[in-house]
Amino acid sequence: MAVLGSGSWGTTFAKVLADAAPDTDVMLWSRRPEVAEEISVHHRNSRYLGDTLLPGNVSASAVIDAVLADSDLVVLAVPAQTLRAQLPAWRPLIPPHAVVVSLMKGLEVGTDARMSEVIAEELALPPERIAVLSGPNLAMEIAREEPTASVVACPDHDTATWIAAACTASYFRPYTSTDVIGVEIGGIVKNVIALAVGICEGRRMGDNTKASVITRGLAETTRLAVALGGRPETMAGLAGMGDLIATCSSALSRNHTAGHLLGQGLTLDQVTVRMNQTAEGIKSAQAVLDSATKLGVDMPITASVVAVLQGRLSVNDLGPRLLARNLKPEGDHAP
Repeated sequence: MAVLGSGSWGTTFAKVLADAAPDTDVMLWSRRPEVAEEISVHHRNSRYLGDTLLPGNVSASAVIDAVLADSDLVVLAVPAQTLRAQLPAWRPLIPPHAVVVSLMKGLEVGTDARMSEVIAEELALPPERIAVLSGPNLAMEIAREEPTASVVACPDHDTATWIAAACTASYFRPYTSTDVIGVEIGGIVKNVIALAVGICEGRRMGDNTKASVITRGLAETTRLAVALGGRPETMAGLAGMGDLIATCSSALSRNHTAGHLLGQGLTLDQVTVRMNQTAEGIKSAQAVLDSATKLGVDMPITASVVAVLQGRLSVNDLGPRLLARNLKPEGDHAP
């Protein structure tokens, strides 16, 4: 098994795979040789996971050929906006029978493509060999083996079931779905909503405000997912509501943290310098809004976050804008 990307989530998921199958070798690819050496020699990735001890069947290399050789499962955990540029070089190295799983939660800027679509385009794989995994999966909590659940989505149910079996550990429970669009959109939009909630918290707004933004954010996410062909019931599950709650409420969430810093008055550049990990919501917010605009889907919270990120709206003025829609029945999910 191969995991490409040695950040917090990639490394943690490698641990999950290794714990699920102690007799199977799990190889991590890191673009930094020193990180690969620390993982292989000391079984730690201190930059992202502190003192967490990785299983003995996890190793790492900066040589992509060695990582991909003979892998039947290839997991992609790189920043979403870098994926397309890297796939052409990886394509001839991925074994012809391998299934590719995306852990990434972002829309590609410029194309508004979901990561599964980018994978399909660049690797020329059939749908039954592409899957996504998403849910309330804060990496550090999983690395500490605190119980959580997730969703593996693939158009082919048997493939989803096989992947789920490969990553079932005592602390990690994957469910299966065939709604790839819904699962991906849930994981993407929640990052933008988490930015909004973080800004509210940074401005010292209360729990009523945050709960309102989370709830209406779920409605926005549902509208976009359905417009793209996803199923509304997916948004009520782990990849929708579950992921949204975890990302919007935890200090371990990169997007929540980025929003909190923005709410405290830091500029976007200052936030980027302060954080050592990618907050996908910052990168994907405009793509989410562009996609919604093309489909005629109203997403006022997303639009407000984009305005803040682009400097067109002050964080001081964000609060009143977040729920600024015409009065209507709560259950009306029409675009």
